[in-house]
Amino acid sequence: MSEKKNTILFVEDDPSLLLTFSMGLEAAGYAVDAVSSTSEALSKLANGAYAIVITDIYLDERTGLDVLRAARDYQPRCAVIMITGQGTMETVMEATERGAFDYLAKPFDLSRLLAVVQRAERAMAPETKREEAAEPIPDTEMVGFSAPMVAIYKTISRAAPTDAPVLIEGESGTGKELVARLIHKNSKRADGPFVPVDCGSIAPTLMESELFGSVRGAFTGAERDRAGLLEAAHGGTVFLDEIAEVEGAFQLRLLRFLQEKEVRPLGSSKLRKVDVRVIAATNRNLQVMVEEGSFRKDLWFRLNVVHIHLPPLRERRADIEPLVQRFLRQLNERYGRATRLLPEAMKALEEYTWPGNVRQLEHLLERLVILTPVDAIEGSVVREALATLEPRQHKVESLADAEEEQIRKVLAATGGNKSRAAEILNIERKTLYRKLERMNR
Repeated sequence: MSEKKNTILFVEDDPSLLLTFSMGLEAAGYAVDAVSSTSEALSKLANGAYAIVITDIYLDERTGLDVLRAARDYQPRCAVIMITGQGTMETVMEATERGAFDYLAKPFDLSRLLAVVQRAERAMAPETKREEAAEPIPDTEMVGFSAPMVAIYKTISRAAPTDAPVLIEGESGTGKELVARLIHKNSKRADGPFVPVDCGSIAPTLMESELFGSVRGAFTGAERDRAGLLEAAHGGTVFLDEIAEVEGAFQLRLLRFLQEKEVRPLGSSKLRKVDVRVIAATNRNLQVMVEEGSFRKDLWFRLNVVHIHLPPLRERRADIEPLVQRFLRQLNERYGRATRLLPEAMKALEEYTWPGNVRQLEHLLERLVILTPVDAIEGSVVREALATLEPRQHKVESLADAEEEQIRKVLAATGGNKSRAAEILNIERKTLYRKLERMNR
């Protein structure tokens, strides 16, 4: 018979999971006190200290956060492992702040749980002071209960309190700016400004003055000194979206700023210190661009201290239903409606590929709420709406129409990447910007 190890308190309101995992842990040599409610868990904790506690987060009138608080109060070195099928950004943040050892998203198998338990045995949890009672779990800002999203929440919770640069990669519409704002909101810079910069929309000739500022007379029309966006973010966070669109010559200037945290406005000989955290994002693979020589390796290293990859919606379809519920609740309140989706309508949304990801889903639902006269939306209505998302062939009546049609096709094929589209069209990027302005894009 195997030697008994640490006694584990296991709190889970699902009887089958409680039995299955308790038996698995006991087979691995652990003694297990298995309970199904917070009251039982708190009673156990009051009568004896545990080295390891495993608790679901959503239980009954109280939560796993109450169990976490009590476990750490009674035994500051206790390793508390949180498990849930509905992990949110806020619960992960609170669990992390309260000293949770790890956070597992359902479903997971016994081998994964055992690996975390064994890692907990090898680790020493930090000493903590007794904390106040847990606040009610707030409505989450970022929806996603899948394992990839919970892993992202964990990264955010660990990176947010630091000043480390963060690189967020993911397709358009996956929520890169939302992640950047969450990092800022949960950082020590939360009271400072959050300044988003769309690098892809700034013409290369204007990039230096936009980011670093300019002094009077630096160029035609510069009638006064103007602070750049980096200075505007002093004491806070600057979010450099579409960082891959920054041209090579300016990449070096950006690297020097990251190294020295100084800016020299265009036309000035004086350097200015700027205290700002940098979060960058792109819908392209920067590592591939580095290998191709189109993005500086040293700049990539400097930005990629903390890396977050946001999966496309089609790779986390389990999150579509909670996302739909969130958006419908917000949209119904905004437009005074009571719109809901019938099962076939939800199924149609879950089966779609969503090339535009979460943003595209939100926009489609807004259209349905506004335009659908009935509250209960059927599957046929959703399928018809999804059909309108597919690329259309515009009527070509002139050479200009033909050119616009070609630009639309190339932009669609490149996911809206203007630099790549300009390369394919064999025109300069500034020329493409002018054409897009005429197209009212």
